[in-house]
Amino acid sequence: MIVLRPAGAGLPCVTMWLRPNRALSRRGLRRLIMVLAALALTTAGLGAWQGNVFAPLFALIESCAMALALWRAWRAGDRSERIRLDESSLEVRSLPGRRRACFQSYWVRVRLAPGNGHGRLLLGSHGRELEIGAFLAEEERLELSRKLKVLLADVRGQQRR
Repeated sequence: MIVLRPAGAGLPCVTMWLRPNRALSRRGLRRLIMVLAALALTTAGLGAWQGNVFAPLFALIESCAMALALWRAWRAGDRSERIRLDESSLEVRSLPGRRRACFQSYWVRVRLAPGNGHGRLLLGSHGRELEIGAFLAEEERLELSRKLKVLLADVRGQQRR
């Protein structure tokens, strides 16, 4: 998901937030985990009733492992990137984390490169390259590429005047 906050009257910079799409809210995730655990424990209860006394133990272990795996996958959706573009620089910051890269906005080049199963969106300047939006869908990366090229062209046009 790409959220664009354009430059306003008092703000000289454009800010873009890149976030992965999420299908579930936190509440929806909890409900899903509870339903799946209830189904597993119900099936294990039927197994125990028919003589498999270890079924509830294994169902409990499986439910905990499944809940942990779903929770970790959901938490991976918390990552995001913030791109700030003003007249002199383009800054990319990864959140959560401390990765930060700055480029001079006049020299930044945006390019799409083939990757392992999906295209990679690269920002490059002065021999350095940085991949952005790796968690976005292919169409979103193409849209981001177009938006960045237009914004950078606008900045370059303003700097020439």
